[in-house]
Amino acid sequence: FTPQLSEAVIWRVSVNTYGLQSSGMDYVPDQVKGITLAVSSSLFIGASFIIKKKGLRIAGSSGMRAGAGGYSYLKEPMWWTGMVTMILGEAANFAAYAFAPAIVVTPLGALSIIVSAILAHIILKEKLNLFGMLGCLLCITGSITIVLHAPEERQITSVLEVWRLALQPGFLMYLLFAIAVTLFLMFYVAPKYGTSHIFVYIGICSLVGSLSVMSCKALGIAIKLSFENENQFVYPETYYCMLIVVLCVVTQMNYLNKALDIFNTAIVSPIYYVMFTIATIVASLIMFQDVQSWNQISTELCGFVTVVGGTFLLHTTKDMDMTMQSLSALTRSGVVTPKSIANAGGNPRRNGEDMQLMRAFPEERDTEI
Repeated sequence: FTPQLSEAVIWRVSVNTYGLQSSGMDYVPDQVKGITLAVSSSLFIGASFIIKKKGLRIAGSSGMRAGAGGYSYLKEPMWWTGMVTMILGEAANFAAYAFAPAIVVTPLGALSIIVSAILAHIILKEKLNLFGMLGCLLCITGSITIVLHAPEERQITSVLEVWRLALQPGFLMYLLFAIAVTLFLMFYVAPKYGTSHIFVYIGICSLVGSLSVMSCKALGIAIKLSFENENQFVYPETYYCMLIVVLCVVTQMNYLNKALDIFNTAIVSPIYYVMFTIATIVASLIMFQDVQSWNQISTELCGFVTVVGGTFLLHTTKDMDMTMQSLSALTRSGVVTPKSIANAGGNPRRNGEDMQLMRAFPEERDTEI
């Protein structure tokens, strides 16, 4: 072999070994760009919650609090800094769908929860207990597992190709199923059981959200290709995607706000994350037909379950003042009750939350959404 041919053979064997061949050398940069944008999005969005809360505290010290109906925070530069940070994060998340599979981008959204928890501990002096630290570790571990076993995604050359994928029998069946279930939940189930069953509003958000992600991905690809001198805005399908995104996002946010207003945020957030991610992954697999081995699927599933466990642990234990010392005391006593937690230095749930975890506290209903 000549040196040039030998290098070519080595490259071919290497990319085949690591599963990167299907789209050539250009595939790797796109995958890296997508993951980088998704992680950056989580950093910006997670930080924005803390910056906005800091601004709300500053504004509340000199005027009427937002929870009491005041709008003095609109004059606070810190709050606007948080809003700009959130917009940057959402823009990065939108762009990530143009470069990486939705099955990778969506689960990485859990990283914003970690960023918020850590920054709240550092900046706002809110305690991050032992269980919270464990939850963060689980989320990071699960996210790394998902990224390392990310599936290959077919290369899209036109928004028309995305539209053709959406019109395949398999995705049309999912689309009809999602619309039918959503309408059933909205007009029949929600009026009767929406205020007592948490899965009603979150189910609507998750199904509609999965459709919005598919539309966002199509729109992101159209913008990406347009910047590469392949104008996609000459096709009406691009504008159809825009309309679908707007309708889905408005519906999604409406019912998510209802869920947050009625139920405990510590329960809404992890359940919504799980249901939304599952619906998005199913929609993505059906539409884009990402081919994976059983080894990949099982590993990604383990990573996702790990992230779910970490998210749930982080949210449900956030009001407990648990340290290594109090945990040791509980272990020695052998009995875990609200009283034993208090005696060990912990903070049991307020207002009977241990019995009514699904219901929102009055103060949560007054917070800004």
